[in-house]
Amino acid sequence: MGAQHDDLHDAADPHGRALRLGIGGPVGSGKTALGAALCRSLGPSLRLGVVTNDIYTTEDADFLRRAGVIDPERILAVQTGCCPHTAIRDDIAANLDAVETLEERFGPLDLVIVESGGDNLTATFSRGLADRQIFVLDVSGGDKVPRKGGPGVTSADLLVVNKTDLAPMVGADLTVMSRDAAAVRDGRPVLFTSIREDKGAHAVAEWVTHMVGAWQHEHGEPHHHAAQAPAS
Repeated sequence: MGAQHDDLHDAADPHGRALRLGIGGPVGSGKTALGAALCRSLGPSLRLGVVTNDIYTTEDADFLRRAGVIDPERILAVQTGCCPHTAIRDDIAANLDAVETLEERFGPLDLVIVESGGDNLTATFSRGLADRQIFVLDVSGGDKVPRKGGPGVTSADLLVVNKTDLAPMVGADLTVMSRDAAAVRDGRPVLFTSIREDKGAHAVAEWVTHMVGAWQHEHGEPHHHAAQAPAS
């Protein structure tokens, strides 16, 4: 019998607030690097906030602060003390508190990125926490990973396959990964990237920009002011 992954939470009231974007994926797939790339690309035009999740440390938040891609005050760290997907799907209170703190301090915001701690293929965000979800894989796990499926791979709004530059070194066939991802995702988009080579993850940033625009068109755009420049 398959495991159940029911969402225990209702979606938050969407009107007049930022789009909340969850980024999940296995350990080392490039979630934090993708978050940094999105801040780098979108920071000049969007008002951003970031929440990171680690079990016992603040390592991912510290990485983003050192990268200087966003005002460090706009980055909050959640220490889950438990399985990462519990804090993004089941008991989302700490993450919701962090999101709402950012919105109260710096709002109105256009986009809040919530990065999960590293987890397996079953990790998904509650719609009570994230309005849209990106799931990140990397090619070093092998080209068989997309066809293994799992809720993260199959149901995320966007699947990102990262570290394509490593494919020749690990014997991963990107054509196979693309075919298998398409087969399990029922038409949902898949993007291949190498954040090492594309520091702004521009194709992913374009997708996120479209999501933010559609969100604001549907739910009302917050009163606009200048975007927050990266920390110097």
